Amino acid sequence: MSTLSPQPYKGTRDLYPEDKRIQNYIFSIWSRVSQSYGYEEYGSSILEPLEIYAAKSGQELANEQTYSFLDRGGRTVAIRPEMTPTISRMVAARRQELSYPARLYSIANFMRYERPQRGREREFWQLNIDIFGDDGVAAEAEIITVSDSVMTAFGAKPDDYVIKINNRKLINFMMAQYLGLDAVQAQFMVKLLDRKNKISQKDFVDQATEVFGDQAEEGLKKVEKLLNATSMADLPAEIRDSSAVKEVQELFTILERNEVKSLVFDITLMRGLDYYTGMVFEVFDTNPENTRSLFGGGRYDGLVGLFGAESISAVGVALGGTTFLNFLELHSLLPTINSTTDIYIATLGDTVKESTKLARDLRNENINVEVDISGRKLDRQIKIAYKKRIPYILFLGEDEVKIGIYTLRNIEKSQEYKLEFTDIIKLLKENK
Repeated sequence: MSTLSPQPYKGTRDLYPEDKRIQNYIFSIWSRVSQSYGYEEYGSSILEPLEIYAAKSGQELANEQTYSFLDRGGRTVAIRPEMTPTISRMVAARRQELSYPARLYSIANFMRYERPQRGREREFWQLNIDIFGDDGVAAEAEIITVSDSVMTAFGAKPDDYVIKINNRKLINFMMAQYLGLDAVQAQFMVKLLDRKNKISQKDFVDQATEVFGDQAEEGLKKVEKLLNATSMADLPAEIRDSSAVKEVQELFTILERNEVKSLVFDITLMRGLDYYTGMVFEVFDTNPENTRSLFGGGRYDGLVGLFGAESISAVGVALGGTTFLNFLELHSLLPTINSTTDIYIATLGDTVKESTKLARDLRNENINVEVDISGRKLDRQIKIAYKKRIPYILFLGEDEVKIGIYTLRNIEKSQEYKLEFTDIIKLLKENK
């Protein structure tokens, strides 16, 4: 019989306690910031009918990246690769009961069949924040402002990241009116611009030439003008005077009033998913070692209507856990996170009964306690507490039992105290 591999499935990873502590730290701040803006948490099944992704997310996601299978009832189902279709379905199901604008968030795991690489795994966790039922630019500004608040809540400074913004209405105007492309050509050009930084300049020019066909010479000149535009003022006059540009300008005005500083207009920002209808944005690390987009989002007004309900406007953002962790590590923004256990009771001599009672009394005071039950030597017990990053060790021997005064060691500060039970409780609660 062959030996089973101890390694996790390719593209996934196991979370040992030290990893889970970091993940929980990230999730706790995600939740705190979301709730501070009035967003309520929701949950959903990890399984969905495949058709809800094929309808609007794009064929690449639905056909090539989704884990799908036939269930025992003959239905084609998928492990969710994203949350936007799911929350749109949920809103459609309770359309008449929700209060608008509806502010919703979730922290959940997803799976996509992709090539694992830095910042991208097959199983990943995301924070999804969405606002439904507000057609105005203010909703788009709020989602970007919340995203900026998430960054600053972890200690990131404005020059650590940049928020690139574009608008799908502007993109559609640019494709049809400025570049003169039909719907099919426009779709190819959007996909090409979306991956411009992932291919060589020659490949970009060759593929753009193929899209334009007979109009390639004029088309390439126009594309070059677009790529050279570093602000809305640099855009060709035909685009600069459009209503879509005025909408983007209004968005920037609100964001600047909200003191969001790390803003850049980027005419080449496309966002690959097919369902975006208005503002789109992505957040990037300014450190050249991390060129991948950290996260992004935008307006998607058409998805709720696919589920048989009246269409409801929506704006959302999804923050990936892996890319976010890479950012925090690169900028040294992760704090030292100790064990969730507050105190380790090291026993000396025949004090098992007393240590059990002491631990129970501590737990009744909401103190998390681990008791050594092995009877091993004291130095070994101390090493275990240090290795587990438990903040305090309490030494319990027969003398401590008799007099009711205990030796408590703060591992991080290498300080020891002689304290009664009530003083131990006070000290631990003050430093929790």
